[in-house]
Amino acid sequence: MSTISSLFSLDRFRQEAASLLASVESCASLDEARATLFRGVSEHQFDTFANEKALAPDEIIRCRDCARALRSLFKERSDSLAGMSVAEALWDIARSVPRSDLQPGFYAELIHLVCGLEGRAPLPPAEDARLPAGVDGREAAALRSAALDMLWERVEGAMARYSDGLAPESVERRARRRALILSELGGDDSDWTDWRWQVANIVRDLPTLERLVHLEPQERAAVQGAHEARLPFGITPYYLSLMDDAPSRGRDIAIRAQVLPPAGYVKEMAAHKGERERAFDFMLERDTSPTNLVTRRYPAIAILKPFLTCPQICVYCQRNWEIEDAMASQALASDEDIEAACDWIGRHPALREILITGGDALSISNERLAKIVGRLAAIDHIDMIRIGTRTLVTLPMRITDELVHMLASFRDPGKRELCVITHVEHAYEVTPELVAAVERLRRAGISIHNQHVYTFFVSRRFENARLRMLLRRSGILPYYTFVPKGKEETAAYRVPLARLLQEQQEEARLLPGLRRSDESVYNVPGLGKNYVRAAQHRDLLSIRPDGSRVYEFHPWEKGVVTQNSYVGSDVPILTYLERLSELGECTSDYASIWYYY
Repeated sequence: MSTISSLFSLDRFRQEAASLLASVESCASLDEARATLFRGVSEHQFDTFANEKALAPDEIIRCRDCARALRSLFKERSDSLAGMSVAEALWDIARSVPRSDLQPGFYAELIHLVCGLEGRAPLPPAEDARLPAGVDGREAAALRSAALDMLWERVEGAMARYSDGLAPESVERRARRRALILSELGGDDSDWTDWRWQVANIVRDLPTLERLVHLEPQERAAVQGAHEARLPFGITPYYLSLMDDAPSRGRDIAIRAQVLPPAGYVKEMAAHKGERERAFDFMLERDTSPTNLVTRRYPAIAILKPFLTCPQICVYCQRNWEIEDAMASQALASDEDIEAACDWIGRHPALREILITGGDALSISNERLAKIVGRLAAIDHIDMIRIGTRTLVTLPMRITDELVHMLASFRDPGKRELCVITHVEHAYEVTPELVAAVERLRRAGISIHNQHVYTFFVSRRFENARLRMLLRRSGILPYYTFVPKGKEETAAYRVPLARLLQEQQEEARLLPGLRRSDESVYNVPGLGKNYVRAAQHRDLLSIRPDGSRVYEFHPWEKGVVTQNSYVGSDVPILTYLERLSELGECTSDYASIWYYY
């Protein structure tokens, strides 16, 4: 058992929750225990708010949040939806009924809930930024300004932990890597800037990969396993140049995690290779595809998927069940299928916006892409065309003047707009080449928006804040931050919802406003994006024996039409903290994570 897990045991829970357990010890039934627990929590909250001077303001708020969470856990409906009864678990513990299923993660959650309810949350004391009594006016403003200076100094210190690709030392490091890769692949500098050369030299096999970058034993084994299972795999030479020769320094963790699959991914994908759609179509695109190549989840926007491949395969790709290989030869849909999909779009005037994705739309030749975009632009009711691409990150030389001119030709200000949706995952991916590609697009009037996936490998304190600051400075607008989907094969990438909420409130909130314009969302299967910033978009239903929270996500259209909700399990917070500890993180820096629901 890890050091962190050893802190949370049944004995400790009995001590921390003594009064709560005592209240149900003599209950004759689960229903009575449930009612007693619910009533006891409510009465404690009432007493706390009746005597607010007894607790600090933040402790009162924490009491409110914990009381709300506990009441939700004790509802019979929650038990039914989640398949787990927290009330029954507490009743059993109070009566000393053996429960071999309950693990440290479960006790950790309940200990924090009870301590938060009772004003005993085990958190480091926050700095008091309140002004002294009697101070106002210019004197108050000066004190406030000095406090803000100190706060920003801490923010910058935290962000400075993470390297970015624009730093001179990073540029020099990548130049050396580029020279090595060119030498091994038999190319020169003119080849390097030719996107077709990059595509022709995508690295697909382990022997070539090992010649170009140092692999740790577990990375080597996973890539070999992916090759043997014939799983989609490919890395552009350019993106390989972003990896470090000394991975132990930890600068390129997120870079490697993008493309080098973990063992669990290989195992799950290989086990379900013959049924990939049923096993891995987490978003239920099969139920939201009214015709070939089209996905529609919202009234006025649809997805068009003419090209189901990319120059490089992201391990946690949403459509890993559709991608056969990097730049697979049969990935481009036929002219007939594309025309039929566009005809369908043309017959639905409710649609105003089309996202061309797949697959990476900019992997298509200029001529073929122009034909597709032009076909959509000819539909009167389509006034926004989005191009979904990661080539800015994996293949920035693809953004040629010719491509930009072609895309810009479909802009008709006041009538039709065209923009690019990209996916920059980490500040270490932001390079001079990426910035130059962005600038070419922006000079043509094409805006670029970033969809970020908040995976484990980019979730350390202020890591995403570092990216946001760099994105906006480079001309990219933060758009969405996604909670990683609950796909079994990408379990290594998942982060508790509480960590994203913590990041939004304690890190992103400190940035200038235009640097934090992204919206946090959880993709609900079959329905689409569920906003998570506000508590009314979801309910905490239960805590599973391993400590994973069970949430009910409400559909985005709940105030418009009747629609089913979605129940899903999260990553245990204790497990997440243990993984952070293995990376060398001080988990006490994340202590407030338990109090985000």
